[in-house]
Amino acid sequence: MKNGRFLLVALLLLLGTRQAAAQRILLQENLAQDTAQSHFGPNRAYYNHFYVGYGLVAGTSAGPGAELRYGSSGEIVVGLRNKLRVSQTLSFGLDLRYARVAYYLAQEPGKVVPDATLHSREYLAVPQAQAELFGQLNFGRRGNVIGRYLDLGGWGGWVLSTAHHYEDEQYPNAKRLSVTEHGLDYMRRWSYGVGARVGSSRYAVTGRYRFSDVFTGPYAARYPELPRWLIGVELGWL
Repeated sequence: MKNGRFLLVALLLLLGTRQAAAQRILLQENLAQDTAQSHFGPNRAYYNHFYVGYGLVAGTSAGPGAELRYGSSGEIVVGLRNKLRVSQTLSFGLDLRYARVAYYLAQEPGKVVPDATLHSREYLAVPQAQAELFGQLNFGRRGNVIGRYLDLGGWGGWVLSTAHHYEDEQYPNAKRLSVTEHGLDYMRRWSYGVGARVGSSRYAVTGRYRFSDVFTGPYAARYPELPRWLIGVELGWL
C-alpha cells in the first residue's frame, strides 16, 4: 500500500515536471516570435514592401530639335523599399527598383534626335536597374502604420538596354512599318540624380531630377539634352 502511494506521488511529480518544462519551451518560442514581430512593421525598427509607380516627363529640352510628346513620355517603376527606423521622426532607407522611361519624340520639322526623319510614331526607351538611398521624416502621431512622411534621397542606375522605336503608316507594300533598334551607341549607360517623395500610407507623390545626360560622347554636343524632371505617383503594396 505504501509502495502504491509512493509510485502515485512519483508519477504525479514526473507529469508535473514535464508539463512545466513544456510550458517553459512554449513560452520561450512565443517570446521569440513576439520579439521578431515587434521589430518588423510599418512603424517598427525595420520594414520593407513592394510598390509600383508612374511618372510623367516634365520640363523642356535643352534646345530645338528634341521636343517631346508630353503626356505620352513617362516612366513605369516597380520596386522594393527597405526602411530602418532610427526614431519616431527619422528613418533611413534603400530603394531597389526597375524603371523604364520612354521619351516620345514630337514629329515636327527641325527634329534632330536621333535624326531628321519624321515618322508616325517614335520614341527612345531606357530600361534601368536603380538603387536609391533616402532619409525619411515622419509627421504626426501614428500607431504601427506608415503615416505621413517626406523622403529625400539620391539615386543611381545602370541602363539595362536602349531602344529606338519608330513606326510609319502607309509604307510601300505594307500597311505599317515598325522598326526597333537596340544597343544605341549614342545613349549613356549610367544615370544618377536626386528625388523627393511626399506620402501618406500607401500613396505618394514623387519628383526626381536627373543630373546625368541621356546622350554620351560626341552625341552630347550634337543632340539637345532631353528633359530632366519626372513627376509621378506611387502605390505601395503594404
